[in-house]
Amino acid sequence: MPSGQQARAQASQQARAQASAITPGTRSPAVEPPAAEKVRALFGGHRLSPAQRRIAQYITDHLTEAAFLSITDLADRVGVSQPSVTRFAASLGFSGYPALREELQPIALRAVAGSPGAREEARRNELQAAVDAEIANLEHLRRVFADADQVLALGRELARSVPLTVLGLRISVSLAEYFAYAARRIHPDVRLVSRGGSVAYDALLQSREAGGSWVLAFAMPRHAKETLAAVRAARSTGLRVALITDLTLGPLVEEADVTLTAGTGSRLVFDSYAAPGILSAALLQAMADADPERTQLRLEKYEQAADQHDFFLEP
Repeated sequence: MPSGQQARAQASQQARAQASAITPGTRSPAVEPPAAEKVRALFGGHRLSPAQRRIAQYITDHLTEAAFLSITDLADRVGVSQPSVTRFAASLGFSGYPALREELQPIALRAVAGSPGAREEARRNELQAAVDAEIANLEHLRRVFADADQVLALGRELARSVPLTVLGLRISVSLAEYFAYAARRIHPDVRLVSRGGSVAYDALLQSREAGGSWVLAFAMPRHAKETLAAVRAARSTGLRVALITDLTLGPLVEEADVTLTAGTGSRLVFDSYAAPGILSAALLQAMADADPERTQLRLEKYEQAADQHDFFLEP
């Protein structure tokens, strides 16, 4: 029997699957008045600051989109800070923005389902809406990259950590594997940890004893308890933790020494990771730039091996 949290998560994903079912077409519907009334009732009776009123108005006016936005996306659309969104959710009595979003999503889905012909209309443009959401994530990341100092500084630290440990569990394994695969081309000792529990602890301890100073951890939704446990284990061994995640607050962020944030796409039944992928590639570039001589030498040796063993198809 699933727990209440598991049941809610399952229901939420099923709802997303229904909302994002694909059919040909063009546009998504506006929010039906009964849904807007339910949202206003949810926000009513609370004393809101001007910034919070702007958030409430945006959600009311754009419910079928806003109910599925990440905290980064919502803050960006409204023009407020991410902590403002968190405080807004708390002022309504929710534990945080994810809890508020869980409350809003069924209302949004019922609005879509209840309008004559609206369910079909909502499905028609879902792929484009998913791409639009990822474009917004990338635009936000582009603005973050206007000041590249944090990424460059972290790249230098990771380049100096020998060995360098890359951690990714559950859904985050794919991002960790990509980063580790590429990093091995320019770094002499990269160790991938993709299993939690005592296996992760052993690997982290060995990395520290071998002279490593950093672990790069990926944490994408749904954020696993074993990821938090592994991050804490890394810190207990003396490793410093760099975190790539969609979060700006919470225990994972609190445990990390450095956090780089990138929004995930949440319009389809499974999340997409355009912005975290670009952020990972940027961090790899920063590592390469931190030691250009080593980078060039290692890349040349790899190309020699690729030619010798005929790794790739001819263009």
